[in-house]
Amino acid sequence: MTESKTWARVTEMPADSAVLAEPEPARALDSSAVFRAEFSYVWNTLRRLGVYDSDLEDVTHEVFLRVHAQLPLFDTTRPLRAWLFGIALGVAANYRRLARHRKLDFVAVLPECANTGDSPAQDLERREQAGLVHAALQKVPLDQRAVLVLHELDGYPIPEVAISLGLALNTAYSRLRLGREAFRAAYRRLLARKGKS
Repeated sequence: MTESKTWARVTEMPADSAVLAEPEPARALDSSAVFRAEFSYVWNTLRRLGVYDSDLEDVTHEVFLRVHAQLPLFDTTRPLRAWLFGIALGVAANYRRLARHRKLDFVAVLPECANTGDSPAQDLERREQAGLVHAALQKVPLDQRAVLVLHELDGYPIPEVAISLGLALNTAYSRLRLGREAFRAAYRRLLARKGKS
């Protein structure tokens, strides 16, 4: 399912909806294998957490430097992607604290869409929709966005999200609810600005 379809579904989803399938635990503990297998995931996660496209390569490599250093401490009974998300979240939070990033407004770059054979108008509409979804996601506070991305996009159940982010279970549920509300409100505002409400 594409990100835009997932987030379009979020705008209609009640707070107690079913979660996606639970991800498999990690199998590879070699840092170069983890890098090859999970580079795209980390890249997309950082983008969802507000890292500007122009900085994604550097920040992604910073995440993998930390992964390399911390890999011996990784608990192989836990899902690898949830662990990677936690590292990416810390790196993204540090990135966002830099003064040069506070003054910039996020400009959503339309993600690349696979060639589906649709007409150019349909393709443009899909890309615009994905851009709106991504821009709305950037309006969600980072602590809520982290829970929202791990649960809705990565498919982790809330108890696993809470463990991965070091949150109390009720806090994770609260952040999910608030994140969904913030996303829906931001999405509606963006649609209204584009005259599509």
